[in-house]
Order: sequence, then C-alpha cells, then structure tokens
Amino acid sequence: MCRNIKTLFNFDPPATQDEIDASALQFVRKLSGFNKPSQANAEAFDRAVAEVSASARRLLASLHTHAPARDREVEAEKLRERSRARFA
Repeated sequence: MCRNIKTLFNFDPPATQDEIDASALQFVRKLSGFNKPSQANAEAFDRAVAEVSASARRLLASLHTHAPARDREVEAEKLRERSRARFA
C-alpha cells in the first residue's frame, strides 16, 4: 500500500491537493490496516485522512530548500528505470 506514497516536496509545479489527499489516504490505510473501513469506522477513518492531509499541507508549506526544484518527468523516468532494472 505505501508504495503509492510519493515524495511531494520540491517539485515544479508543486504538489496538487489531489496528490496530498491521495498520500494521506494511503498513509491512513497503512496505519489502520483497512483498505475501506466498515460503516462503524468510516467517520474516524475519514477524519484521520482529513487531519493527515491538513498536516501534510502545512508541512509542505513550511519546508524550505536551496536545491533547485525537481522535474516530475525526470523523476518519473528514474522510477521507471529502477522498476525495469528491478523486474527485468
């Protein structure tokens, strides 16, 4: 599950709200062990996703670096190459 959580800091263009929300969802899924919670746990699960997402937004907004922003396409190609090497 956690393989879907990607680095979101220092990219040009910056991470979108959808990317942050997807990361938060994957994180809460991993912690809880639920892919989809039961009705009894849905409210707590959804609240946790919202809280993690808000924390992630605050974190990304407060981080600073002097490194140049990374290019999404270059990073995606690096991941594809690593995958090819791993599964070849």
